[in-house]
Amino acid sequence: MTVRIERGDEHVAELVMDRPEALNAIDTQQGKAIAAACQELSADPTVRAVIISTALDKAFCVGADLKERNRLSDAELAGYRPVSRQAYAGVLGLAMPTIAAVEGYALGGGCELALSCDLIVASDTAVFALPEVGVGVIPGGGGTQLLSRRVGLNRALDLILTTRRVGADEAATIGLADRRAVAGGARAAAYELAAVIAAKSPVAIRDAKTAVRDGHDLPLADGLELEEARWQHTAFSADRAEGVAAFVEKRTPHWPG
Repeated sequence: MTVRIERGDEHVAELVMDRPEALNAIDTQQGKAIAAACQELSADPTVRAVIISTALDKAFCVGADLKERNRLSDAELAGYRPVSRQAYAGVLGLAMPTIAAVEGYALGGGCELALSCDLIVASDTAVFALPEVGVGVIPGGGGTQLLSRRVGLNRALDLILTTRRVGADEAATIGLADRRAVAGGARAAAYELAAVIAAKSPVAIRDAKTAVRDGHDLPLADGLELEEARWQHTAFSADRAEGVAAFVEKRTPHWPG
């Protein structure tokens, strides 16, 4: 099994990539497995935060499996495209917060998987790059859109057009990574972060994510209307009633969710 789901404590689940012979390169089966895992996680009401991680020390994911791609005819490549899009859309579409735990190489589609997450934890060994224009294509897993939203238009163009690699220090400086971890420590750091998030109201967490994500590119007035709608949804929920009661009674809340 090249992709598996591991469920820990604190309502946190991990989608773990484990295809060591190809450094987690995404072939047809890997793409289908990622999409299926995301569907399973989406349907699980007990999961409040998701970590996307690797079982390998050397690589988070090195992107598309170019050995497989080299064997595909144009028609076969066109037929594969929906599989690829479903994999990235599966991660991007998860309603609960998502955290990429990056160890080693996050190249091409691997970088795009990380970009599809809400937060990125990079270990000292992390290396990010979008090398697609060097093999005659463009980033197609959301990279052209998600990278610019993270690091700004000009930095995104710099990275995409030059294909240069970015280490953990620079990634943190330019906003490509949100948190740092020691080598081998990305999963543990991501789990610690996910547990903090998962301890909060699951209704409020999802609505906050929706308001921030969906409102980011809206005019301010429209964004504020979206915020109002999400506030209304949380304000009259059982989670809000429990959260206020727990605060007044000085106890840990037990979220209805």
